[in-house]
Amino acid sequence: MHFSRSIVGLVSLLLSETLAAPSDLRSRDLNSFIATERAIALQGALNNIGPNGSAVPGAGAGFVVASPSKVNPDYFFTWTRDSALTLKMLIDELIFGNTALLPTIWDYVHAQAKLQTVSNPSGTFLPAGLGLAEPKYHVDGTRFNGAWGRPQRDGPALRAVALMTFSNWLLDNGQKSTAKTIIWPIISNDLSYVGQYWNQTGFDLWEETLGSSFFTVQNQHRSLVQGAQLAKDLGVTCTGCDQAPEVLCFLQSFWNGEYIVSNINVNNGRTGLDGNSILGSISVFDIDAYCNSPTIQPCNSQALANFKVLMDTFRTTYTINNGIPEGQGVAVGRYAEDVYQGGNPWYLITNAAAEFLYDAVAQWKARHNLIVDETSLAFFKDLYPTVAVRQYNSGNANSPFAQIMNAVTAYADSFVAVAEKYIPVDGHLAEQFNRDTGVPLSAVDLTWSYAAFVTMSQRRAGQYPASWGTRNAVASPATCAATSTQGVYAPALAAGAPNVTSSCQINVVFNVNASTYFGENIYVIGNTDDLGAWDIANSLPLGAGGYTSERPLWSASAYLNAGESVSYKYVRQENCDQPYIYETLNRTLTVPACGSAGITEEDAWVGPVGTSGNC
Repeated sequence: MHFSRSIVGLVSLLLSETLAAPSDLRSRDLNSFIATERAIALQGALNNIGPNGSAVPGAGAGFVVASPSKVNPDYFFTWTRDSALTLKMLIDELIFGNTALLPTIWDYVHAQAKLQTVSNPSGTFLPAGLGLAEPKYHVDGTRFNGAWGRPQRDGPALRAVALMTFSNWLLDNGQKSTAKTIIWPIISNDLSYVGQYWNQTGFDLWEETLGSSFFTVQNQHRSLVQGAQLAKDLGVTCTGCDQAPEVLCFLQSFWNGEYIVSNINVNNGRTGLDGNSILGSISVFDIDAYCNSPTIQPCNSQALANFKVLMDTFRTTYTINNGIPEGQGVAVGRYAEDVYQGGNPWYLITNAAAEFLYDAVAQWKARHNLIVDETSLAFFKDLYPTVAVRQYNSGNANSPFAQIMNAVTAYADSFVAVAEKYIPVDGHLAEQFNRDTGVPLSAVDLTWSYAAFVTMSQRRAGQYPASWGTRNAVASPATCAATSTQGVYAPALAAGAPNVTSSCQINVVFNVNASTYFGENIYVIGNTDDLGAWDIANSLPLGAGGYTSERPLWSASAYLNAGESVSYKYVRQENCDQPYIYETLNRTLTVPACGSAGITEEDAWVGPVGTSGNC
């Protein structure tokens, strides 16, 4: 039996309004809803920040907890990425006048100075900064030792951006010395990391795909450009910032002629259409940018074309979007092939779609013109059918330019209306809402969901961060090169970091061929502190990013003291609380002398294997 799209859409609408908790703000206009929810969202984010956050008892000062949720899913950790994005929102709120946020921001500064030095499964802080790419920690700032998608190379760039924005506020308020002596050393470590490792693959912001991420590369470029300018203002040196042109050159690799492929250098069977691309463009939004900037701003033709293709994909992915025509907002998720928690729309990405459009309108208005080309034409056709390939200049309220601005703004508002429809009566924001019913699900009170609502509200209210320098950024070279600048790393002592030191260490890569079932993980354990001193709780987890059916590779990189003798073995972590399975073979290696090149141990599992507990 077949129904028309209009009937299916009506049935879906009635079903979702029956099953999803209707907002008590729905009777108000959109302006009133946003004003009320913005306050709820700001407080919701603050509730998840230690030490005073009411929802996260036990969290350390300045640590942003992803969610109070501890079971299915357990998000009671602090992620470098989520924390930086949340603090960037709070710092913008400070700049817009909310000085009550200063103590929270300073707590974050001190927490991150300490966190940079924590040794973790991604590596140590010294000598090479590898530990800066560790994605998450326990809420007291101690290392998380579980198997995870690591490294994640967006964290250092995003933290640097947040702290550079705060530094600029300090400069504007006569506190140059504070920015230089306390904040810059933290920033410098992160920018060193970006400049040294930008051209190496890592896991994307969804922590699933090992490759090169559009979101990561955009933010890496921004951080280096912004860092070069701040270093000039402070009279210091930015190690790594010279890599910005090469990063910008690489950024052009993600456009395939139709849309932005959000993850490249991967083979995961997906189209590459991903909310990653929307979040990337809004995170590098610059009100002063030209729309043809290679930084791929929201008003960029490629970004607009990608936006249409992505939205049209979700238009047919979720039941709650049935019957919603082109040119009207829909519920937006990560990617169409998503299966995590059932593969649903996310509050933060739905609101990000609105923010993307508000950003684009702001940029066109700031330039007083709009250029429609063949690449962006289909995007505009959905909203203003008589649009043509040409330049539209600003004019009176009835001019085509003004009408297009109104149409895009209304389109943005329609995404907010979708989010409003599925936000529960108390205004609390979970991670996701059900693709069929709209009921909130997954992690409750997600900090990133709250931060995303606030930033969207800022843009709709005409509150824009200061330019980060897109117009003055050095152009990319004619031919891209995979270059790198050796980083310089030192603990940010003035901000509270411990005075960690490093002996001469050598990079040792552990590769082991070990066939595993889904949910099983591999660790390496040994007699040195860097390998856990035979304590499984502190052993080094290996990653399966290179695992294939032809070669079941698990790998980890570590820095070990030069010249030391190491005893080690591999361990299987079973699912369903089954006991660990240790190799039957005791292995040894001798780390090369100081100054030697790194080594790679190529091993194969020896001993019994595990079976799933099917829990």
